[in-house]
Amino acid sequence: MTENPHHPGPASGSPSGGPSGDAARERLAAVRAEVGKAVVGQDAAVSGLLVALLCGGHVLMEGVPGTAKTLLVRTLAAALDVGTRRVQFTPDLMPGDITGSMVVDGRGAGELTFREGPVFTQLLLADEINRTPPKTQSALLEAMEEGQVSVDGVSRPVPSPFLVAATQNPVEFEGTYPLPEAQLDRFLLKVVLPVPDRAEELEILRRHATGFDPRDVRAAGVVAVAGPADIAAGQDAVRRVQVSDEVVGYVVDIARATRESPSLSLGVSPRGTTALLRTARAWAWLTGRDFVTPDDVKALAHATLAHRLGLRPEAELEGVQVSEVLAAALHAVPVPR
Repeated sequence: MTENPHHPGPASGSPSGGPSGDAARERLAAVRAEVGKAVVGQDAAVSGLLVALLCGGHVLMEGVPGTAKTLLVRTLAAALDVGTRRVQFTPDLMPGDITGSMVVDGRGAGELTFREGPVFTQLLLADEINRTPPKTQSALLEAMEEGQVSVDGVSRPVPSPFLVAATQNPVEFEGTYPLPEAQLDRFLLKVVLPVPDRAEELEILRRHATGFDPRDVRAAGVVAVAGPADIAAGQDAVRRVQVSDEVVGYVVDIARATRESPSLSLGVSPRGTTALLRTARAWAWLTGRDFVTPDDVKALAHATLAHRLGLRPEAELEGVQVSEVLAAALHAVPVPR
């Protein structure tokens, strides 16, 4: 269940006395190339994970088995030199298996002591999160939302930075439980990992033919090119990215268009609008700007909003897709100049 649980790396620290925003951006941009040494394609997922780290949010990754979801997270942790743990979600997993629990002190004193669960790490890989019942899925909520875990009346903070990267198989797969709406809403982004195209699959097979071992990303040449200090400096820089009133209005109008859609029973909430604003600012900073454009908003809209929308039953019966409804809403809202 564990994998490099408490290794903050040599680059840990805060923006104060740490790297500048420009230096942090260069190093975080280098993470993409480093991940590419082990993972072929999936650039959108890599970008989504970096955006979530800069926003202090979490990512839900969906894809059929074998699309490198687990490998991607393990490689990202190696490139960022952050502590990481993995939990394989199963139908019999209990909440305490994630958060930790009170156990009898083994030294014979008979006192209860707290044993940390795998959530006490910097990058938590929640593998196949929708194969465990909702009660256990919900055990992550407090850590994701508040950065702490409460056990036996005591709140314990999780390390910083803290990112839950959860993977799930499509809901039509046998043995899956749909994530509760409250849990879905806590994920800043949902990214879909597609099956690779022919050229990408050829490259994957070539790598395996020459000895690539997905269980050993270090052997693939993956090294740490950034660290917690760069993430902290990036988070500080993202907070200074400027957002005009016109762009703020554009985000609100997109949300209102989803609420007015006849195909949706659940439109974008105010939490969703703030999430879209946060991700657009992070994307603007990653691409080298200190202000947000409408294109930044559109670039992150589907990954930030689609999993927060709910279709009406009649729309589902007609085969309507959430992505189609969101695309129509984006098309209907005038883009500010």
